[in-house]
Amino acid sequence: GKTMQRSTKLYAHDETNDAKAGDRVRIQETRPLSKTKHWRLVEVLERAK
Repeated sequence: GKTMQRSTKLYAHDETNDAKAGDRVRIQETRPLSKTKHWRLVEVLERAK
């Protein structure tokens, strides 16, 4: 079969403002923080090049 890659845009809470656009991050589902934010940033896995 064909291999496909899928991406989803999610709004995540970043307390320390550590992540930048293009970074690969790990997020965790949490209680609703706002109308659209239900996820929080756990760690930055890989920085954008």
